[in-house]
Amino acid sequence: MDEEKKKKRLKFMNSVFWVSFIIVFLFALWGGLAPQQLGEQATYIYDFIAGTFGWFYLAFVLFLIIFNFYLAFSKYGRIRLGGDDTRPKYPLFTWIAMLFSCGFGVSIVFWGVAEPMTHFGSPPPFDPSVEAGTAEAARTAMWNAFFNNGIHQWASFTFVGLAISWFIYRQDERSMISDTMNNVIGSSGKKPLRNTIDIIAIIATVMGVATTLGLSVLQINSGLGSVFNLPTGATTQLLIVIAMFIFFSISALSGLDRGIKYLSNTNLALALILMVVVIIIGPTQFILESITMGMGDYLQNFFEASLRMDSYTEGSWVQDWPIYYWAWTIAWSPFVGMFVARISRGRTVREFVLGVMVAPPMIGIVWIGIFGGTAMHLDLFQGTDIASAVAQDPTTALFSMLDNLQLGWLLSILSICLLFTFLVTSADSATFVLGMMSTNGDQNPSAVIKMIWGTLIAALAIILIISAGLEGLQTASLIGALPFAVVLFVAAISLLKSIREDYKETRRAREEERQRRIQEQIESYNSENGN
Repeated sequence: MDEEKKKKRLKFMNSVFWVSFIIVFLFALWGGLAPQQLGEQATYIYDFIAGTFGWFYLAFVLFLIIFNFYLAFSKYGRIRLGGDDTRPKYPLFTWIAMLFSCGFGVSIVFWGVAEPMTHFGSPPPFDPSVEAGTAEAARTAMWNAFFNNGIHQWASFTFVGLAISWFIYRQDERSMISDTMNNVIGSSGKKPLRNTIDIIAIIATVMGVATTLGLSVLQINSGLGSVFNLPTGATTQLLIVIAMFIFFSISALSGLDRGIKYLSNTNLALALILMVVVIIIGPTQFILESITMGMGDYLQNFFEASLRMDSYTEGSWVQDWPIYYWAWTIAWSPFVGMFVARISRGRTVREFVLGVMVAPPMIGIVWIGIFGGTAMHLDLFQGTDIASAVAQDPTTALFSMLDNLQLGWLLSILSICLLFTFLVTSADSATFVLGMMSTNGDQNPSAVIKMIWGTLIAALAIILIISAGLEGLQTASLIGALPFAVVLFVAAISLLKSIREDYKETRRAREEERQRRIQEQIESYNSENGN
C-alpha cells in the first residue's frame, strides 16, 4: 500500500509535467524580475496576435458551434457517454451548478455590468448613427453583451469536454488531450508529438486560469474598497490571493465529491439569490423587456455578428471583445473540458451538448439582463453616471450599480462572497485538471501535484496583475489559445471518425444479437415441434 502511494506521489515526474512547469515558471519569473518589460511585450504581442489571427478565432468558434449541434441532433445524439445502461452520477441542478462555476462564474460577474455599460458609453462602431448614452445605444449594448457571453463562449468548452468524455467513456482512453486525436495520429507511439500536444494544452490552461483568477482578484479588491474602504493595490490583492490559496487548499484536500461539489452548489445558489433580489428591488419591467428584446436582437444578428470584423472601420472593437473572449475560452477549454468530462459520465451526446453549450450561457444572459439592465435604467432615467465610472475602471462596475439600490451594501457583500467562492472553485477545479493532465491522465491526482500547480497559478496571476494589469491577463489568454486552436481542429476530425466507427460497430453488434435471438427462437420452435 505504501508503495502504491509512493508511485502516485511520483506520477508527476514525467517530461510533460517538467517542460510545462519550467515554461510557466520562467514566464512568471520574467514578470517578477522585469514587470515593465513584460507589460510592454504584452501590449505588442496582444496587438499582433489579435490583429493577425482575429479572423481565425471567429471562423473557428463558429465551426465548433455548428459541429457540436450537428453531433447533438444527428443520429449520434442518443449515444451515451459510457455504457448504454450508464446513468449520470450528479443530479441535473448540481451538474449545471458545477458547469456554471467552473467555466463561467467569474467572467460573468466581472463583465455582467461592465460590458453592457462600456458599450452603452462607447457603442460598437458598426452603426455610426448610434449615439452614446441613448436608448438606441442601450439596446445595441445589450444584445452585443448577450452575443459576447452567449453560446460562442461555450463552444470550445463543449467540444473539448465532449471529445475527452467520448475517448474516456466509450474508448477507454486516458484523460489526456493527446488521446482525443488517436483516430488521426494513431493509438500508440509518437511520444514526442503526444507530449507536445499535452504540453500545449497545459500551458493554455495555465494562461486561461491565471486570466480568470486575475479578474476575480481585481474585482474582489474593488468590492472591498467600495464596501469597507480597503485600499486598492498590490498589498490587498496579494492578501486576497493568499486567502484564496488557503481556502482552495482545504477544498482540494476534500476531493471532487465534497469540496468542488459543495462550492459549486453554493455559487449557483448565491447567484440565483442575487438575481432574484435585484430583479425584485430593481426596475423589474425594464429588466424583463430588456432581456426579451435583447434575445430577439441576439438571435437576429447571430450569424452576421459571428463573422463580423473591423476591416471597414479600422477600429479595434472586435479585437477587444469577441476575439479576446473566444481566445480566452479556447485557452480555458482544456481545463473546463477536462473537468466537464470528469462529471458527465452517463449523459447522452445530445444531453451533453445542450446542457453544456446552452444552459450556462442562458444563465449568463439572464444575469447580464438583470444587472446590466438595472445599470442602464439608472443611467437613462435616474441621472446616474455608471458608464463613466466603468470607463475609468471596469472592476468597479458591479459595485457602482449596487451602490444605487436599496440594500446595496448587503448585495455588495453577497457579491464579494460570490466572487470569492467562484475564485476558490476555479482554482480548485483548475489544479484538479492540471493534476490529471500532468500525471498521464490520473483521474484522482495527488494533493502534492495539485498544490504545486495551485501555487504556480496564484503566483502567475498576481505577477500579471502587478506587471501588466488587465491587458497582461488578456495577452496570456491569446498566447495560450493560438496553438491550441490548431490542436482542437485535429481533435474534431478524430472525434467524428471515432463516433462514426463506434456507431457502425454498435449497429452491427445489435443486428448480430437480433439475428442470434431470431435463430434461437427458430431452433426452439423446431425442437418443440419435433422438426
